[in-house]
Formats: sequence, C-alpha cells, structure tokens
Amino acid sequence: MDNFVLKDVNTVDLEKELEQVGFDKTYLNKAVEKFRYKNIKIFDLTVPQANVLKQTAISVGADCAVHRETITSKIEKTDCILGGSFSQLRQISQKLSRQPFKLSKLANLIEQDLDFKLMPIQIKESVFDFSRPYIVGVLNITQNSFSDGGEFFEFEDTAKHLLEMIEAGADIIELGAESTKPFSSAVPANKQLEKLLPVLEFIREKGIKIPISIDTRSCEVAKKCVEAGADIINDVSGLEYEADMAKTLSQLNVPVIIQHSKGTPENMQINPVYENLLDEIFLDLKNKTNFAVESGIKPENIIIDPGIGFGKTKEQNFEIIKRIDEFSSLGYPVMLGISRKSLLDMPQASNEEKDIFTLALNSRIIKKVNFIRVHNVKLHKRLLFFNQNSEI
Repeated sequence: MDNFVLKDVNTVDLEKELEQVGFDKTYLNKAVEKFRYKNIKIFDLTVPQANVLKQTAISVGADCAVHRETITSKIEKTDCILGGSFSQLRQISQKLSRQPFKLSKLANLIEQDLDFKLMPIQIKESVFDFSRPYIVGVLNITQNSFSDGGEFFEFEDTAKHLLEMIEAGADIIELGAESTKPFSSAVPANKQLEKLLPVLEFIREKGIKIPISIDTRSCEVAKKCVEAGADIINDVSGLEYEADMAKTLSQLNVPVIIQHSKGTPENMQINPVYENLLDEIFLDLKNKTNFAVESGIKPENIIIDPGIGFGKTKEQNFEIIKRIDEFSSLGYPVMLGISRKSLLDMPQASNEEKDIFTLALNSRIIKKVNFIRVHNVKLHKRLLFFNQNSEI
C-alpha cells in the first residue's frame, strides 16, 4: 500500500489506543511507558553532573539539553532539560543510581516524579482524593472587594450567600475580611475578626460541615478563626507578611494555601518584572514550601497557588495559565484563582459577564489543577459536571 494515512494520537488513554490496534494485552502496562513522554527541567547541575546526565540520556536514546559551554567547562553550573519516554527516563534513573557526583539522589527524584500521585487528605468530614478538581467558593466580607464591592459586607447578606454557595455545590467556602486587590491597604486583625467570627459562629450553630478557609495574612486572625472552627488558612503572602505565620500554622495543624506574590497589594502591580516568569515562581514556591516544612507544617497540609494577579501583568497571568500543569511537579495540590480578575480586561463589565469569561478560562485548565477559586459556584459546578461526564 502506498496511500499512507497518518494521524497524531494525543489521548492520555494510551492503553485503549494500543489495545485497539491489537497489541498484546499482557504487555500493555510496560508498553504504555514507551509511548508516554515527559520533559523535566533540572536546575543548577555542576558540569560533571550535566555531562554524565547527557551521556546517560543519549545511551538510552533520549536526550538532555545543557548550556552550550558545558563541554568546555567555562561555566560552573547549568540548568538542563531532560526529555524522553517514561521507559527511557526509568532506564536513565537506574543508570544514574550507580554514578558518582551525588547523581543517585537525582535518580531517586526522577523516579519519584514519574510515579508521583497526590495522597488523599481529609478536612473535617470531607475527603479530597483528587480524582476531580474541587470548587472553592469565595465570599468577600469587605467593602472594597474587586469583585462585589461590599455586596456581602453585612452579616445577613454574608450568611445568605454562604448558604447559597453551599447549596450550589461548593466543596470549600473561603471567607476573607481583607481585600488584597492591587493598591489596597492592610486591614487590622481586630477589624477582620469583627467580620469573620460572627460568620464562624453562624456556621457552628447551623452545624455546617463543609470545610471553611480563611483568607488572611495575620497570625492573630488565623489562630482565632481556627479556634472558632475554621479549617484552612490561605496566606496570599506565602508566609512572608508576618514572620510568625509558619510557626503559628504548624501549631494549629491545619491545611495552608501558600501563594506566590511579588510584593504586597500596595505595590505588587507597579511594573512587575521577571527574567524567567515560570522558573522564578516555581522556585519561589519551592523555597516557601521547604520553609513551611522546616517550620513544622506537615507536607500533607500544604496547597500551592501561583498567585494570578499578584505581581503579574496580564500577559504573565496568561502564561501561567497556559503552563499551570508545570507546578504539579512541586508535589503539592495546586489551586488557581482566575475569577473576575483584571486579566479578563473588562473592568466595566457586570459580574455575570465576568463569570462567563472566567468559566471559559477555567474550562481550559480544570483538568490540570486540584482546586479552583470562584465567585460563581453554580456556574462552575455545571462545568465540573460536564467535565466529569464527557470524553472531551
């Protein structure tokens, strides 16, 4: 036959594709690893480490990109990109385990990356097994929120909307009494608590079992809210705003969302500059999570967020969204908050219109993250239902 027909195969269900061409079923599991490919960036290798890694990769038919001066030793360190099938990467790992220059440690890390799977966590009565993305309903109890401008500032409105979001299917409710929109000022702890504690008391009285997250940078607010029944703390400063936050959270022993932010809300949007956007955010979150663990926060209590809108331009925000799955290699659940933010570039639009465009963006990443923060829970619950019941 000389009338050849070619088609790219992009499905993640490679076992099904191999089975359909009549491949031997008894060898499917191993065969799949020959057809799954992965590129891994490895930072700060010494020249000897990089040269050994490159030669090892070539020996199994894979490849490793390094700095052009690695072969001349005119540099001391180089990043590299190692690429190959899962099968090839396992062979590389096995060979590195017998190499000098501490490469056996790298071998273990490559194996861990290939086999990584998030472990289920339980928060209150809810079990998060990460078989699907989870919806975090955002409830701002502020007068200067970028999204609702004080619509839920009064207790009665807060309580009503809280129940509506639970009815709509939120997996977590996040309460915040301090706006962190660009150029906003800090809110004292006592003012935050004036708004938050009555809501937490309402939740307790109603016997509400859904996990409650508190968006705060304050140790005092975190401590008193957890004592009042809150389950999660979301620190948009990534444990940097108050020096004792990591220690406080380790003592409270609750899940914490660690976010990347360049600067503070007062100055974060004044010409944010990065040399390598994704790498800088990735390494910053790596350092922050390492600090959290060293401070006593359990690894299973950590969730990360690259911080859309926190010290990023519109173009930078979209680059993060496009490559959001790269943050999964940090080894923690990933949260993303796009909802109604300025990257939509529609400041005069209604919230209903913003929610439609938020939904469109979230539909692109919903299979790549573990938590999405949204204002319109009902709309995103429909998206989640469609996502779970379709082959798209």
